[in-house]
Amino acid sequence: MPTLLSIGHGYSARALSALLLARGWRVIGTTRSPEKAEALRAEGVEPLIWEGGPLPLDEASHLLTSVAPGAEGDPVLAAQHEAIAAAQHLEWVGYLSTVGVYGDHAGGWVDEATPLAPSTRRGQARVEAEAAWGALAAAHDLPLHIFRLAGIYGPGRGPFEKVRQGTARRIVKEGQVFSRIHVEDIAQVLLASIEHPDPGAVYNVCDDDPVPPQDVIGFAAELLGLPLPPEVAFEQADLSPMARSFYAESKRVRNDKIKRDLGVTLHYPDYRSGLRAMLDQAG
Repeated sequence: MPTLLSIGHGYSARALSALLLARGWRVIGTTRSPEKAEALRAEGVEPLIWEGGPLPLDEASHLLTSVAPGAEGDPVLAAQHEAIAAAQHLEWVGYLSTVGVYGDHAGGWVDEATPLAPSTRRGQARVEAEAAWGALAAAHDLPLHIFRLAGIYGPGRGPFEKVRQGTARRIVKEGQVFSRIHVEDIAQVLLASIEHPDPGAVYNVCDDDPVPPQDVIGFAAELLGLPLPPEVAFEQADLSPMARSFYAESKRVRNDKIKRDLGVTLHYPDYRSGLRAMLDQAG
């Protein structure tokens, strides 16, 4: 039985596991929370509460890590570098990264060949983590695939609740655009890569329509039939340091490679189709 060991089994990995379980796979997902472990078990995933100790790598044919790097680097590699290096039977290894590795391009287009020039500490940490995983793969012939994810949305992660509550704002910064991706499209990209492995490949995972963030909030209000949330200039917006850092970078991300090399047709090629589907699914 093909078996995925998913380290840091969060939102995107759970969408993938739903596809794999339906195909008869075994999925082992790590978490640090007993409550989340029970939720995973209810979904058919074998939960493993992991705090850095040994992992069941000998039971896995496929490995996915969704764990973000910290101040000391990638925590998975810090804890399991030698064990992963010794896992010579793995057929596919996936690392979930971010388009933040490209830095700011003043709204210009980037693709997988664009030099990495992050402008935030989080982006720099991702560049370093990608390099560390790449070095491990090169030294031990591991079939590594890197996925640079755009802003993730989907069921439970979208603008509707804030719009309904009247707390949403349309924050406007001139020239600002973001790329996005629906979680179901992340899952289908990962599945396509698993079915057509290409060790060493790097993929941007985003939709076709990078747009200003205020457009998304406005469309959500339109779908709900609610008033347009107020417009707030970025300079006057009361944002957390994390939220403010997202506005430090503006770029449009190309996704040609997932279509050309993996044969992916996006379920939700733009935020309009994605938000409509979320609202329909919510009933």
